[in-house]
Amino acid sequence: MHAQDIKVFRADDNGHGIFRALDDLYRYRELLLTWTIRDIKVRYKQSLLGVSWAIVQPLSLMIIYTVVFSFFIRVPSDGVPYPIFAYTALLPWTFFASAITFGVPSIVNNLNLVTKIYFPREIFPLAALGACFVDLLIAAVLLIPLLIYYGVPLTWAWLWIPLLLSVQIIFTIGVVLIAAALNVFYRDVRFVLPLLTQLWLYATPVIYPQSIVPEQFRGLYLLNPMAGLIEGYREVLLHGQTPNLQSLVAASLISIALFVVAYLYFERVEPTFADVI
Repeated sequence: MHAQDIKVFRADDNGHGIFRALDDLYRYRELLLTWTIRDIKVRYKQSLLGVSWAIVQPLSLMIIYTVVFSFFIRVPSDGVPYPIFAYTALLPWTFFASAITFGVPSIVNNLNLVTKIYFPREIFPLAALGACFVDLLIAAVLLIPLLIYYGVPLTWAWLWIPLLLSVQIIFTIGVVLIAAALNVFYRDVRFVLPLLTQLWLYATPVIYPQSIVPEQFRGLYLLNPMAGLIEGYREVLLHGQTPNLQSLVAASLISIALFVVAYLYFERVEPTFADVI
């Protein structure tokens, strides 16, 4: 979508269904790509390490967690070395947490554009998520030598990774869209999110295996889609096993439901963004 195609006002201020919204977003796909590239450039502009920061964050956390939870506090790691156990989980978790950090305030941070011209406002949080996805791909490069170093073989189970990643992206979009919309109306959302994200980390098997969660709480625990997804990544990458299908189905259904609800809510309140901001 070229600049001359961007309308000064919304053609249909009454809102529309999710399929029409997605079609509208598709027509602005070039703008989404452009804004994603812009977010990537802005993030690393005048940065000493550049895109290497995408690796530094999960790598540094892996080192800290390994020291704390391997030497000081003995946390089980399902029979695999703790560094690769932690890094395999930190990759998807860092992507999720970063998408929230950059995506939720993205509409408010671009209030000048929101109040002047029309294009699908979800472009802002989706572009932030896209930039975080690029970070994920960069950080994943380090995973290969780690797997080789610890003797983890490549198996057919890795074919499950695209499905796991797709479900996570759908879930992340749902979380980011609904939180970004709420942040327009309630600015204290941005202050609550860091705390919620930190609590969410401890409710997800990033620093510990899902196997230590008591069986009677397992069903409630898996209502958090990130729990089943991260455990699925470990099963596929480290153990060469098919992910737990029950957990994967639950995560998929919850993610799709949240995506639909979040997108419908976003589309419903989007016409009021300019007035509120």
